[in-house]
Amino acid sequence: MSDEKNGYATLGYEQARDQLLEVVRELEAGGKSLEESLELWEKGEELARVCERHLEGARKRIDDKLASVGEADEPPSDGE
Repeated sequence: MSDEKNGYATLGYEQARDQLLEVVRELEAGGKSLEESLELWEKGEELARVCERHLEGARKRIDDKLASVGEADEPPSDGE
């Protein structure tokens, strides 16, 4: 099941992270059947992918901003 089909893709980073933390708590608490545990694990994997996509986007924005600041700080070349 992909995150687009289950609605996870529309979650913001904080929402996905909070839901992922809840999944981890439930798994750590135990007491679930094997099938319930597998479903929770799969949900956690999907939520982790959503979080990772948000973090990758943030990294790219930071890298892009740092690159543009670095370009502005470079002295003009000899040809200019």
